[in-house]
Amino acid sequence: TIFVDKLDPQSGTSLEIGSSGDTITIPSGATITNSGTATGFGQNNTPYFHARNGSDQDIGYTGVTTKINLNTEILDSDNAFDTSNYRFTPQTAGKYFIYGQIYFETNSSANNYNNLVTNGTIIQKNGSSIAHNYIFRGSQQFAARRRNLGTSIIVDMNGSTDYIELYGYANDNVGGSTIAAADTGGSCFLGGYFLAT
Repeated sequence: TIFVDKLDPQSGTSLEIGSSGDTITIPSGATITNSGTATGFGQNNTPYFHARNGSDQDIGYTGVTTKINLNTEILDSDNAFDTSNYRFTPQTAGKYFIYGQIYFETNSSANNYNNLVTNGTIIQKNGSSIAHNYIFRGSQQFAARRRNLGTSIIVDMNGSTDYIELYGYANDNVGGSTIAAADTGGSCFLGGYFLAT
């Protein structure tokens, strides 16, 4: 046991405690107070990604879910997002926070006074819905022609074969066209990041 009030490097400004492979133990009840800059502690939230569709996409109106063509990467830390299959396959197993949003725009013929329209944003894992958000516009609600719908979830992924995709849903009782609009601000997107093992 060495009793000291302060440790300073013999030369320079770097001080090393222990060697590679050593375990430094802070006993129960002790407190570490940091008044400087801490680096190398905790973990990085990688892999992370954020992708959006590069142009408007017709998703119809017949109540069929349609995968959103997320062909534009904004972030992709580990090259885990596939812009040809529009899916995220993480390289690290663990829990992930996943979020998605679609900007729906219904044409004027599907926006008449008595029309009924349902839109939905769906996050799928391995082809099955794990999170969704639906909105229904009944008759008398003439102005609701455009809407943003987002959803999010924390999900376990195995890091090798699990994958995440974004789907849109439109159901219109009269007929018309609903698009997932890219919008100049990137309003259709899917993203996520690693939380913990």
